Amino acid sequence: MHDSSTLFAPASGFGRAAIAVIRISGPAAAGVLVALAGTLPTPRRLSLRTLRDPADGMMLDKGMVAWMPGPDTVTGEDMAELHLHGGVAVRAGVIRALTAFPGCRAAEAGAFTRRAVLNGRMDLTEAEGVADLIEADTEAQRLQALRQLDGALGRQVAAWREEAIDCLAATEAALDFADEGDIDDAVLDRAVLARAARLRTAISAALADGRRGERLREGFQVVLAGPPNAGKSTLLNAISRRDAAIVSPVPGTTRDAIEVRLDLGGLPVMLVDTAGLRETSDPVEAEGIARTRRRMAEADLVLMLVPPGAASEEVSGTSRVLCVRTKADLDAAPGADLAVSALTGQGLLLLLDAITAEAEVALGGGDALVTRERHRDALERCVAHLDRLPAATGMPELVAEDLRLAVRALGEVGGQVGIEEVLDRLFSGFCIGK
Repeated sequence: MHDSSTLFAPASGFGRAAIAVIRISGPAAAGVLVALAGTLPTPRRLSLRTLRDPADGMMLDKGMVAWMPGPDTVTGEDMAELHLHGGVAVRAGVIRALTAFPGCRAAEAGAFTRRAVLNGRMDLTEAEGVADLIEADTEAQRLQALRQLDGALGRQVAAWREEAIDCLAATEAALDFADEGDIDDAVLDRAVLARAARLRTAISAALADGRRGERLREGFQVVLAGPPNAGKSTLLNAISRRDAAIVSPVPGTTRDAIEVRLDLGGLPVMLVDTAGLRETSDPVEAEGIARTRRRMAEADLVLMLVPPGAASEEVSGTSRVLCVRTKADLDAAPGADLAVSALTGQGLLLLLDAITAEAEVALGGGDALVTRERHRDALERCVAHLDRLPAATGMPELVAEDLRLAVRALGEVGGQVGIEEVLDRLFSGFCIGK
């Protein structure tokens, strides 16, 4: 699992900038820094140095360098950073010199954070927090990512795992010393089952959160639905303040879903324009309508738009539905939850307030413990194994096996077991240099 090479990569953006940062991590970091800068600077202090190419002594740049000896670094290894002038040619020249240094190689996406996990500097949930923080578009997403990066989930799962291990140890002790007369199997069974039941209750309570964490990462899905020419695309453009969708008086113009991301009160909202609902013999339009109905079924909120003179269509499924009468400047007829006019702006603020209120209830403020489907799957498997324990009373071998599997499932969340495949998936989406 461990790679002895020394990694390097830009840790700042590409293109021209005031400063470019190149990060180096691994056993050759000290040698690289001496070769480039002449000496090792005082640890953990930025020092001005002239950087030269070890191959020919040519000056590469004059910048700030930092030396951070391991293991007390983010990766757990010796690290160095080069703070260069941000020109493309400067950065390219330094990277060429690093490439030629023995034992060094360019880092792939997420390689530094991966080493931090493998070297015990952070657990897998904290690494996922880093990824979520990079991807955060709204304040609530940022807060949720920071909680996970700070170890909120990791600490709780570690405590649950310790409790499960204690139950397993007690059960295995009963197996190992089954012939000893001073061990009361019945009392031990009751004690273990009671502790396991409390553990199951705690994990189940964390799972019963309406998937707020996952939904916050992905965004609150709001689908605009209704008959053709109900004003869906016009409303989408008015809310997003740009021409995101084509607006035409010709029915059936919108064939596929058009998505616009919004930040409403710090919450991520995905607004989706869809094909108009009607009977049609056009196979392409019919497919668009079928996709509309699927998006409606999956949505967190459906805005059923009702134009003047039309009746609201019934929506099946469990999605929340708000009936919105459109073109209120032309027809102020009642019979809807809200009335809006994309042309004059009438009712738009009330509509956005209603969407925000629904999103706040569904997503919370970034305080969810479970934030990924991977976490939920492992915790649900743990609960399933704990659920089997009462039926195995009097059969300590079966109790021990289910407790072992419960411990393993909890270990998967933090990365104590089955880590390599998860790391491959996770870090494939990271930035180079992170």
